Amino acid sequence: MSLDYTLYYWPIPFRGHIPRFVLAEAGAAWDEPGFDEMLALKEADPLDQPTPFMGPPLLHHHASDTWLSQMPAITMALGRRHGLCHDPDLDLRLACDASDVLLEITNSHGAQMWDPDDWAAFRADRLPRWMRMHDRIAAEAGDGWLSGTDAPGLADLTLGALWHTMTDRLPPLRADLDAHAPALADLADRVAARPAIADLRARWDDSPWRYCGGQIEASILDMLERDDRQ
Repeated sequence: MSLDYTLYYWPIPFRGHIPRFVLAEAGAAWDEPGFDEMLALKEADPLDQPTPFMGPPLLHHHASDTWLSQMPAITMALGRRHGLCHDPDLDLRLACDASDVLLEITNSHGAQMWDPDDWAAFRADRLPRWMRMHDRIAAEAGDGWLSGTDAPGLADLTLGALWHTMTDRLPPLRADLDAHAPALADLADRVAARPAIADLRARWDDSPWRYCGGQIEASILDMLERDDRQ
């Protein structure tokens, strides 16, 4: 089978699941190189990279031989190419929101590990606020899709990939999502249950990394275990 794309990202769910959900729903064929190839490409001199970029994800569209970095840009490009972009302003806003949420839950991408006080403040304030913000948007769709069509569009896929991935891979946070954002939880579940996306998620069940990998993942899991003991 010929490939439509190559997606360069680390072998973790985290940020990569947003373009993966879109690719899966679009019915696109793609591959993902291994860790060593991803690392070599990331560390190459910008003049030697196919397009200059600081970090993944990076997407190669084979038919046009074009390369694109930055998750929001990749998401928007896929949405336009595959007819999933129904409200470009909302689509871009939510892709940028997703980047912000992922930055925050990883404490600035692991710039420092979580400590109990900072984590408690984040879980009590910032994380629920993000959930409530996106719940208001999801509630406007009721039992339908934000796309206004009979299938999820880019906005739905972005919210589903962000929140279902987080709360599925970090199960203690599912109770937070249900409590603060029931409409968002329902939308995320419906996105995750789409056949192609469900197949994608199943392939990650045996991943050694739960969510974002490395020391920052260990730090988050430690905070969740502390919360559970209290």
